[in-house]
Amino acid sequence: MGAWLGHMSLSDTWYHTCSRLLRTKPVGAMATNPGDLAEEGVGSGAGLARVLTTVDLVSLGVGSCVGTGMYVVAGLVAKATAGPGVILSFIIAAVASVLSGVCYAELGVRVPRTTGSAYTYSYVTVGELAAFVIGWNLILEYLIGTAAGAAALSSMFDSLANHSISAFMTSHLGTLQGLGKGEDTPPDLLALAIALGVTLVIALGVRNSLSVNNFLNGVNLLAWGFTVAAALFFLSASNWEGGNFLPYGWSGVMKGAATCFYAFIGFDIIATTGEEARSPDTAIPYAISVSLATCLTAYLSVSVVLTLLVPYRLIDGSAPLMQMFAGHGFLWGEYVVALGSVAGLTASLLGSLFPMPRVIYAMARDGLLFRFLSHVSAHTHTPVAACMLSGGVAALLALLLSLADLIEMMSIGTLLAYTLVSVCVLLLRYQPHPLGDGPAHEEGDGPAHHEGLGPNSEGGAEPSYHGGGTAGAAEESDFHTGHASLLQRLLGSHYQTLRMRLALPDASAPPTAASGRLVTRCTLLLFVLAFVLWAAVIFGVEQGGGTGAGLSGLVAALVAAAMAKLLMVILQQPQSGRRLPYMAPGVPFIPVAAILVNSYLMLKLSALTWIRFTVWGAIGETVCRSVCRSVGVSVGLTLCPPRPADLRLLRGEEQFSGAGAPPPAGPRQLLPALRRRLPAPRPG
Repeated sequence: MGAWLGHMSLSDTWYHTCSRLLRTKPVGAMATNPGDLAEEGVGSGAGLARVLTTVDLVSLGVGSCVGTGMYVVAGLVAKATAGPGVILSFIIAAVASVLSGVCYAELGVRVPRTTGSAYTYSYVTVGELAAFVIGWNLILEYLIGTAAGAAALSSMFDSLANHSISAFMTSHLGTLQGLGKGEDTPPDLLALAIALGVTLVIALGVRNSLSVNNFLNGVNLLAWGFTVAAALFFLSASNWEGGNFLPYGWSGVMKGAATCFYAFIGFDIIATTGEEARSPDTAIPYAISVSLATCLTAYLSVSVVLTLLVPYRLIDGSAPLMQMFAGHGFLWGEYVVALGSVAGLTASLLGSLFPMPRVIYAMARDGLLFRFLSHVSAHTHTPVAACMLSGGVAALLALLLSLADLIEMMSIGTLLAYTLVSVCVLLLRYQPHPLGDGPAHEEGDGPAHHEGLGPNSEGGAEPSYHGGGTAGAAEESDFHTGHASLLQRLLGSHYQTLRMRLALPDASAPPTAASGRLVTRCTLLLFVLAFVLWAAVIFGVEQGGGTGAGLSGLVAALVAAAMAKLLMVILQQPQSGRRLPYMAPGVPFIPVAAILVNSYLMLKLSALTWIRFTVWGAIGETVCRSVCRSVGVSVGLTLCPPRPADLRLLRGEEQFSGAGAPPPAGPRQLLPALRRRLPAPRPG
């Protein structure tokens, strides 16, 4: 390594690092025709089965959210964080979810027929570094979601048994101080068994898993309707009176919103099924919209009846809805809710575990995780190794961690992934012609990937994601002005005058490489300044006092002004005029709003959650280095030299022999495989 670096100048090393970390994956490297849609895993002759309908995707999204969110999160937040203000917490979390959801939907259309969700989206748009960060955080999200679902289901069974299960565990196994906030709890062996059992169900195949999920969702939705209808006979408005609606103030509402965001992760689970959905470019946006609307309706209705039936201080944290009826002597209603709770929490557990092996599979297939994790069973058409490993780790977390801590840990990974997805959409809208159509920089400007989007590491002839997501849609299309906007209809003849005064570009003007790089710089600055802004507000204005609060407020005002200036600069750049079946509205305002909301919610989480998140990131870097040493490539944050075999391959001194892959038939097949392992050539 040292000898190799010794022959490189500082600029060469910097260029090599940037080209590695910012290189993108072309859409042409994915499936482009019906016969290739189920890509093969390493060492197997089978691929993922394309069997999921739109109804299946909606069921998967709703099931993954409504179970834990309705039966657990609502009670936890109402009791300890926001009181009846949990209703507002859910609304704020829903706004953040919708802002991120429309960005997910657009990326799902740009890059359909892929597995990996935001990981794959970022890999083909922004680059390898962002892809690894997002993918690693998605794994954290799904790990914690699975563990939380198993722990919630265990708590439900314990509550049904009058807490005799936990008492038995305590008396026979003792207690341990887990990784939570210091409380002594018995090891949750029931949650361990539940997580392992659901892992086996997922490993049996997607069709079997979704059949079970659809049945459980039907039972859950029937129980939800019964719960709301029956609760109308026991409501008491006094539980909201006398300052009881916001007992913890707006700070509690916002902190509760950060935790409630956990209950809206279904749409990103939907996005992981692009390689198994029959019509992903239309089904994914529709399923995301329906899932978010259904989940918000369920959470608001349950939060209203829960806080009107039970004073927030008396809410049972382990089984709030079931104990809600028990406290009023309505035992029959308690049993119906218990049945719905078991069905809903099991569906949520299935929904959380279902996408995790698919993200691991996608990362392993791209060489960012160990290759054996991309093996697909010829019998079940599922990534079995990824299923068993992820399910085992989730079961271990369910054994050791408390439910409240699991939920907070999941929120931070989800929020970061959604923030980066919003950044991806903002970058894509202002980029010039497809990167695969020609050079992405103008003469004298240098390589574009030094500033933002990385070079296409697979050669210039591949189709690009900018054209609409599939290879067949990569041909040139005319720029368009679209239908008249609402603002244009309202202002009439004054609309053009306003555009001229704001120096907005003509709607038909195409973006250039220079304007694309300017937007990239502004977007990255907005991303950083968003955290600076909310840090000044939360830790200086809200928690400070006196002169410190005043100075923090001044800093926040200056940062807000700088962000407004950056937003205006972005607004003055031309957008790509390419048509897509679905496009996020209000760009750049919607992505910027998503970045602001998500970054605020992240900073409202506890310091212990950030420490755990940092540890998880350190584990990811360790995994990066291990993969790099085992396969000899540069991944994530690691810079590895090319292997001697790669250099001999470039000189034509030996045949290509990729692990588990047949030798390429000629130069067109050889070079893309090699470029994935070597840095892009430096111009000049």
